[in-house]
Amino acid sequence: MTSEPHGLNRALTNYGDKDFAGFLRRSFARSMGISRDLLNKPIVGIAMTPSGFNNCHRYMPDLVEAVSRGVLAAGALPRPFPTVSLGEVFLNPTSMMYRNLMAMDTEEMIGAQPMDAVVLTGGCDKTVPAQLMGAASAGLPAIQVVTGPMSTGRHKGQRLGACTDCRGFRAKYRAGSVDSEEINTVEGRLSVTAGTCAVMGTASTMACIAEALGMSLPGTAAIPAVHSDRLVAAEETGKAAVRLIETKITPRDVITQKSVENAVRVLMAISGSTNAIVHLTAIAGRLGIRIPYERFNQISDETPVLVDLKPVGEGYMEDFHAAGGMGALLRELRPLLHLDTIDIEGRTLAERLDEPVGWIDRKVIRAFDDPVSPLGGLVTLTGSLAPDGAIFKRAAATPSLFESEGRAVVFTGLEDLSRRIDDPDLGKRRSRPIRKGLAWGLQSVDQRVCKSLAGGMEAATTENYEVRPNDQGRSSSIRDCG
Repeated sequence: MTSEPHGLNRALTNYGDKDFAGFLRRSFARSMGISRDLLNKPIVGIAMTPSGFNNCHRYMPDLVEAVSRGVLAAGALPRPFPTVSLGEVFLNPTSMMYRNLMAMDTEEMIGAQPMDAVVLTGGCDKTVPAQLMGAASAGLPAIQVVTGPMSTGRHKGQRLGACTDCRGFRAKYRAGSVDSEEINTVEGRLSVTAGTCAVMGTASTMACIAEALGMSLPGTAAIPAVHSDRLVAAEETGKAAVRLIETKITPRDVITQKSVENAVRVLMAISGSTNAIVHLTAIAGRLGIRIPYERFNQISDETPVLVDLKPVGEGYMEDFHAAGGMGALLRELRPLLHLDTIDIEGRTLAERLDEPVGWIDRKVIRAFDDPVSPLGGLVTLTGSLAPDGAIFKRAAATPSLFESEGRAVVFTGLEDLSRRIDDPDLGKRRSRPIRKGLAWGLQSVDQRVCKSLAGGMEAATTENYEVRPNDQGRSSSIRDCG
């Protein structure tokens, strides 16, 4: 019985003669200055995503070097290879346009090149979901390591972190309370290190979800990008990838209905990004896993918000790491989790959580019976404005917004919104044709604007709309009352 090909003998180029293909491949590989001894070892591919257009991945070369050290130490040959890199603010019209392209790139390069396992190195918003989607479809043993979040900056005694504080200062500048000189100074203090956004935005949410799924090593989601432990985590990830070659654990074994539900609970408890729903459903969908709206809302209603971080709360990702990180959070959620799921090391969640826990900062990670909010951070909505459903981050809204009645000002697009949002006459009733716009409810008292998705809505004039959530903001419905 022939053993399965490994290392350089995997995925041979098709010349019609396997022996010749192997001979030619080894010859070209030796031109890279690699010894025959190393060339005979198993291979761990390292999907790397550095780019001059991706500030989040500025330390990617250091991360890849650390992963490679771990692979070599564990007895395999590391082979980094590039894929598409998606820098959130450097892509037009939006990075979401290219997530699936990156997923396809990752999947195809994993399958086409000779590797026995793969390490996915990413961080910026769409990068981690794209890599997990590609790895899920490729079916090879895979493990994720993220770049980690930025550290915060300072301005006049205030901590700053992209990208929550950028919105606040830009609004002050538009309002005239911050002048052009100060806004230029703030511009250089919002993002002061390598890494992903310093708050619980999409990137950090997806890092937490990757760990909750079991696709990254325990305790690695929140380590800051510039912390020495980030490189230690990368090295350990390289060693773990070599172990995966023996255990043959693949994403299909780790990403299951139960682990996806665990990830949704974590999402609720951290009050993570609404974008994470789009990404998690895409990752799960690659393996035929679905979560209905009803189940999503049930999990939300059962799961309290326990993490006090911006953009909903006060802290930053570096605080979350110092407070105990994902390990502390998962222990608080233990009664609600599926404990028989396994991670990429083959260990059950119960086994992980049975280990001793260190100190926990309760200002950042609350106890289960002392939550930031008794309900999960996100909820799905349906109604006339969003007949196919929408995601609402209720943890970011004040209770007064859960039920409100007023006119909806409808914009034809983002450009129209930017052009008219500061118009002092915006709240006055006027008739104007509307085509497939975005609906925004205006509170003229404090001039805050609350967003509600209305894709594909057709109307002849602006109307009055009433938003009525069920008890305590649960599964709301939106209906017109004009």
